[in-house]
Amino acid sequence: MSCDNESKYCTCLYYSAGALARVMTKIAAEEFSITQLAPSYAFLLMTVNARPGIQPKAISERMMLAPSTVTRLIEKMETRGYLTRKSLGKYTEVYSTEKSRALDSKIHLAWQKLYQRYVSILGEAESKKLTVDIYEAAVKLQE
Repeated sequence: MSCDNESKYCTCLYYSAGALARVMTKIAAEEFSITQLAPSYAFLLMTVNARPGIQPKAISERMMLAPSTVTRLIEKMETRGYLTRKSLGKYTEVYSTEKSRALDSKIHLAWQKLYQRYVSILGEAESKKLTVDIYEAAVKLQE
């Protein structure tokens, strides 16, 4: 299917970005199913596993998520035994548990399989270009 007169929405960035997000969310959920976590939780654990003691604000910036969303994700993973929080005055540091670190290789494998899956459909050059273009657009639109 290509953009034609049949679909007046195909020239709308909002609609196209939403459609892409829905398709990618479905594919990511399938690939990350080996971790038994939703992709957003897996990316959170990957972030904390790589940077023990990271603060929620840094997670929020790195993952491009609202601070309240990050707090909710952290609380859920803390309840499930994957993360712990340590308060240092007005700051909070987030640490992974052994349970999270043990899952890290599966998370990275899922991420790699996700990449391979969309590259096999779009091609490597197109995938890389699309990823950079979308990320840069998101950064500009957030400003």
